Amino acid sequence: MRRWAASALTSSSRSLPSRTTRRAQSALAAAARPVPKDFPPAKSTASTPGPSITIKDSRPDPFHIVAPQLAQLRTTLFNLLGSSHPELQTVAQYYFSHPSKQLRPLLVLLFAQATNGLGRAYPQVASSVLNAGVPNASAGKTGMEPLDAPLTRHDVLNDYNPRMPDDTASFSTTFALRKPSGPTGARFTPTPALSEYRPAVANTLLPTQQRLAQIVEMIHVASLLHDDVIDMSPLRRGAPSAPNAFSPKLAVLGGDFLLGRASAALARLGSNETVELIASVIANLVEGEVLQIRPPDARVEAELNTTVKVAETQGDAVHSASWQIYLQKTYMKTASLMAKGARAAVVLGGCEDGDIAKEAAYAYGRNLGIAFQLQDDVLDYAASEAQLGKPGNADLKLGLATGPALYAWEEHPEMGALIKRRFEQEGDVELALNLVRRSSGVERTSQLAQAHADKAREVLAFLPPSDARTALEALTERVVIRTW
Repeated sequence: MRRWAASALTSSSRSLPSRTTRRAQSALAAAARPVPKDFPPAKSTASTPGPSITIKDSRPDPFHIVAPQLAQLRTTLFNLLGSSHPELQTVAQYYFSHPSKQLRPLLVLLFAQATNGLGRAYPQVASSVLNAGVPNASAGKTGMEPLDAPLTRHDVLNDYNPRMPDDTASFSTTFALRKPSGPTGARFTPTPALSEYRPAVANTLLPTQQRLAQIVEMIHVASLLHDDVIDMSPLRRGAPSAPNAFSPKLAVLGGDFLLGRASAALARLGSNETVELIASVIANLVEGEVLQIRPPDARVEAELNTTVKVAETQGDAVHSASWQIYLQKTYMKTASLMAKGARAAVVLGGCEDGDIAKEAAYAYGRNLGIAFQLQDDVLDYAASEAQLGKPGNADLKLGLATGPALYAWEEHPEMGALIKRRFEQEGDVELALNLVRRSSGVERTSQLAQAHADKAREVLAFLPPSDARTALEALTERVVIRTW
């Protein structure tokens, strides 16, 4: 699971060492060696900067479609990470030097290509961005909230889908797209937008959308730097983690520095809605970490003292409170960045409230992100350390009950006591592993991941046909069939 805490600096007892720039750069060079990728290259005559796998049909490789943009993203990203302190700059750039999935920027770029030209405001947005630079963010627009409006408004910071909080708060089932209300309150139908679709701009990218892809990757990497401090992880992508290569304090400071740079770049996009979306992601990351540490629901305590029963209805699990918190945490810490990053890409392409492309982007990202993390939790039990590039069974060792353990609890009530004490006693981790292996927990978690991936693919029907849409369809397969 992806872990986050802005306050991790105070949790470390190690002092900030005095290290030279040469030593930091040596650590960077030593760690930057080839490691197994999450998606080996698909069959293609062209090289791709992102990972991929061979798929069953002839659909385009998602990473191949935007290969030049992903390559440029990585090379130009370092221009955003300059610091007056060489060691801080080295720490901030450390994880960008390792092979990575680049899944989050990939979603931004593909959704931009799949939806540019759909939005009613696309001509004005494109003209402004391409001919006159980004809009003036300080100019303001009619209908904007006052500057001193509460920052905790329920539909942005504590949200799921910012415009549909009531419909998206539940995690009992996979998330189904709801058609939004248009500016006049009338229910929206996709036909008008599709009839006005501008095929000439299909598969194009605006500079602001490319910069957004960099921003979401910066936020993701910042969360990894903080995660590895909280988890005391020795490895990341098969190389020494940043806390090990430098120090826990420098890792936290490097993550904070990345967030600062990402925030400055975000402000320059000139879209208040995009700023709110991505700012809410950072809040979700922190909220998800706190939720993981201290689940607030009293029902969870009651469940830990009894046998959990989960009903089945129409193929979807009606989950217990423990499951609800687990899936909500999964959304906040993993899926939120994917869902809101994809939605923000569509916003930057001129889609407005009432355009179904915005809702499709969010629904796709939310379902794909949860599927991705569920499969990640499966791999924590099923894959080797060499395959993962980090220690296996890490979640149990951290006291975390993920999908396989929660399903095993339904079949083996004795798992409840282990979950309650967070696998802290000697032999608890080994016993929990045995219970998971004797249960169908791994298989059922994989099936749930598949259900979310299927729902992500389903909502793409609201978008016009394009290579980018086809690539997004292929991506829903890749997140659940990876085995390393």
